[in-house]
Amino acid sequence: MKTTETVRVPVLVVGGSLVGLSASLFLGRLGVEHLLVERHSDTSRHPRGRGNNVRTMELYRTAGVEDRIREAASVLADNHGILQAPSLTGEEQQWLFREMDPGGQLGRFSPAGWCLCSQNDLEPVLVRAARELGGDLRFSHEMLSFDQDPDGVTALVKSSETGEHLTVRADYVIAADGPRSPARDRLGIAMTGPGALFHNVSITFRAPGLAEVVGDRHFIACYLTDPDADGALLPVDNHTHWVFHAPWHPESGETLEDFTDARCADHIRRATGALDLDVEITGKAPWHAAERVAERYGSGRVFLAGDSAHEMSPTGAFGSNTGIQDAHNLAWKLAAVLDGSAGPGLLASYEAERRPVAQATSARASARSAEHSHPGYDPAPAATGARQKGVLTVALGYAYPRGAVVGAAEDLPVVPDRMQLTGAPGTRAPHLWLRSGATRRSTLDLYERSFVLLTGSAGTAWRIAAAAVAAAWSLPLDCYAVGDAPGDDFAPEGGADWAEAHGTTPDGAVLVRPDGFVAWRAPGAVDDPEAALRDVLGRLLHRT
Repeated sequence: MKTTETVRVPVLVVGGSLVGLSASLFLGRLGVEHLLVERHSDTSRHPRGRGNNVRTMELYRTAGVEDRIREAASVLADNHGILQAPSLTGEEQQWLFREMDPGGQLGRFSPAGWCLCSQNDLEPVLVRAARELGGDLRFSHEMLSFDQDPDGVTALVKSSETGEHLTVRADYVIAADGPRSPARDRLGIAMTGPGALFHNVSITFRAPGLAEVVGDRHFIACYLTDPDADGALLPVDNHTHWVFHAPWHPESGETLEDFTDARCADHIRRATGALDLDVEITGKAPWHAAERVAERYGSGRVFLAGDSAHEMSPTGAFGSNTGIQDAHNLAWKLAAVLDGSAGPGLLASYEAERRPVAQATSARASARSAEHSHPGYDPAPAATGARQKGVLTVALGYAYPRGAVVGAAEDLPVVPDRMQLTGAPGTRAPHLWLRSGATRRSTLDLYERSFVLLTGSAGTAWRIAAAAVAAAWSLPLDCYAVGDAPGDDFAPEGGADWAEAHGTTPDGAVLVRPDGFVAWRAPGAVDDPEAALRDVLGRLLHRT
């Protein structure tokens, strides 16, 4: 074995798919030097993982890449809804839902929106943005082993192109290395939950004539339910390129070799009802739907994120979104610990916050697969029944009852029955449009690189206190006055009441974390705001 290089970095990211690349982007935005290694030679070439929910797009918005992603996704910008039918040529058709945002109500909650961008289109955007920020991304590099000590992690990495080995010394490791995570196995962390749900083979194909059969039904996916040829049809460009998910039953002895090009083409013709369709198979990839969550989200200085921490049914596109949000949660906490703003104890809040979200979300994903009768899924009777919480509530309304929050209600549900973005500690801060001169921005645009204290025109004492604490602790802490008085930083658009929206009063304050979640809320003026901020921030950041 020839070791040619030793690299010292604060953070090593293992895995260069959506979650690892997002972690690189978020770390880069926060100025955290890091190295990412990915065993594959390039980004994904298979169109999968396409649904990016509103919370994920909020994070990409503050990271400065939302417009690039929407440009990459423009070919599917007019696709909406999920159609269910025995075939595309019969009269029986049912829209499971027609619009992602019926009535345009999403704008009340967020400045962003859903985006249908396939993984093979999204990942190159993330690579370019991460490298622009100085990220060291190395494809064709695989982590072979790692060892921890009290001061860091030493990893051995191999280049598959040269055969040379690299020694990486990092303060922390983010293991985003997939559902069969070698890092998780090395840590001895087990998975919990129901386990495997169903199996599919994802088939990419060319069929120029299919667009005429589909017509103006520009769906996100179509579940085709003929018992002899069921599956899910997904457009890639709405014209020539398509994907078909065919059920696969390895438990019955069926192998991947059984999915010949001829069989796949015939299955697609019968499923769509277009028996004379010209089909050219261009690729096949197996995938497995499961419901599992890791018992722990890391050990020592190594943290799990994405599929290494949880697996979910694909219905609702919860899996990749939950993983991307894992990466964002972990990135700002690592940045705070590495720059000395926070003590290492802050990192324990990563598992405390994200694991319950994964448990609730994975259960919802399985239930949605049952509700939609996803092809290949034959759930137990207990998995079917009354429809559960809406997708938007699960995607955006989840909360952190425990973790890096102060004053969260003891009975705060991880996923509420209805959207409750009211400024309560542990919830995502409310969205309001603000004006500063000719500039218009959302409150959510203020949150990324520091804690932010919002107060009103009457909150002068809070502003003085925030400046004093920030200076004394060398802490990134911004304070903004929101109101219509001269000297206020922002004015709420349309006469909105920022204090009422955040559950406080004009002389109160709301402390928001870098990820946009409310860390603490003061319902009004206090006798000693500086002492209050010191106490709250000391507890949040584990400063001694």
